[in-house]
Amino acid sequence: MEPGSVLFLLVFGHYMGDFGLQSAYIASGKNRKHPIPCTSWFHPLMAHSFIHGGFVFFATGGCLTLAILEVVCHFIIDDAKCSGWFGEHVDQALHIACKLLWAALLFGAPVYLPW
Repeated sequence: MEPGSVLFLLVFGHYMGDFGLQSAYIASGKNRKHPIPCTSWFHPLMAHSFIHGGFVFFATGGCLTLAILEVVCHFIIDDAKCSGWFGEHVDQALHIACKLLWAALLFGAPVYLPW
């Protein structure tokens, strides 16, 4: 599949996971600062992150490494947002930046990291 098509699927999967498929239970339950009473915040956040990892897995033709990176990054980004470190705009920008990075890594584009 060509890079543009993969990037489209990555972004599509992101918006499906964050808006189309995120239930009210997951949206409120994944917040460690304000969890749903008598439940763990960890499980809803992990489930949400794995949904995103699944989309990355399918969009990249089964690249497990990128899928796992997505699970880890999505978990960290959403936990930071729920903890009040930044708002929705930064949250969404970070998620889309991850999709750009996954596409670059998948297609062998040079990735320049600041460190």
